[in-house]
Amino acid sequence: MMSKPIPVPARGTPLQWHLDPPYNARHLLALILFVLLLLFTGHRTEMDRMVVMSTQAVGNLLGVVDDSQVVRGLSRVADSMWPPVIAETEEVGRLPELNRDRLPPLAYIETQEHVEQKMNLQTLQLEVTREQVEVLVQPLGYVWTVFVKMIQTLEIALWGTILSVLLSIPLAYFAARNYSPHRFTYTTARGLISLLRSAPELIVALFLVLAYGFGPIAGVLALGLHAAGFLGKFYAEDIENADTKPQEALEAIGAGKLKTLWYGVMPQVLPQYIAYTAYILDRNLRMATVIGLVGAGGIGQELKGRFDLFQYGHVMTILIAIFLFVFLLDQLSARLRAKLI
Repeated sequence: MMSKPIPVPARGTPLQWHLDPPYNARHLLALILFVLLLLFTGHRTEMDRMVVMSTQAVGNLLGVVDDSQVVRGLSRVADSMWPPVIAETEEVGRLPELNRDRLPPLAYIETQEHVEQKMNLQTLQLEVTREQVEVLVQPLGYVWTVFVKMIQTLEIALWGTILSVLLSIPLAYFAARNYSPHRFTYTTARGLISLLRSAPELIVALFLVLAYGFGPIAGVLALGLHAAGFLGKFYAEDIENADTKPQEALEAIGAGKLKTLWYGVMPQVLPQYIAYTAYILDRNLRMATVIGLVGAGGIGQELKGRFDLFQYGHVMTILIAIFLFVFLLDQLSARLRAKLI
């Protein structure tokens, strides 16, 4: 292979060259407008107040500032959330079918003192009353309750992911420019993917709860429909970006579109598909706790109920359970992906 020599000017030849600056006045003007936009929107979203309060919080932790609303609020919540609640207690008087001789495993009955403030109707003053109450204590009762709710949440996330995969496969085929049979089907599929992706799960769950009632059905459908928009987009883009040489080879020997897609594209995109699906499953597990707040089943309903009752110790137990399930699911999906790839 012959290469041309690089021309070198003769010694003593004056060199005249000019390097255009990478930025000009238009770039500077655009930067100034962008900064002004950030300042305007930052003031509307109270970013300046956030910076001041966060600075006060850091100063309070360092001992420079005497008081901080942020530190005071977080400290109050942290004190209420610790220690996490693991036991379940219930008044014996509310359990008419309780057999004292056959208690649940590890459970026992103890007497506790309840302190309440009640209004004296004669003096119209609050008076402290103390009452001895027998309660049934199950040492790991609340842990078991949270575990059962988390299993239901995992089931909602799993079936939501399965539904999203089933919906996204045909959507991806018709939304891939190089495989969609017609311009109309391509535009329709892309529009449907955008529609599914634009509707948040929480809003969809609100309407589905009205249609299907409280329970996991609304949760599964809300997660499945929303995630189908993401997976359909990712699957279709990977099909479009796949290497064309294996596809051209298969087409040259007479393979149809489906066989070309199966043998020429799928081996290339399968690792990414597994990664996308594992991410959606992980995301659905977290979102299943959110849609439970509107009655779509799972641990979210339990979380909202305990939060509304200011039982922050129970809330802490739920948050720990969510973290453990998400962490274990992440480890499992990483191992599965490593084996399949």
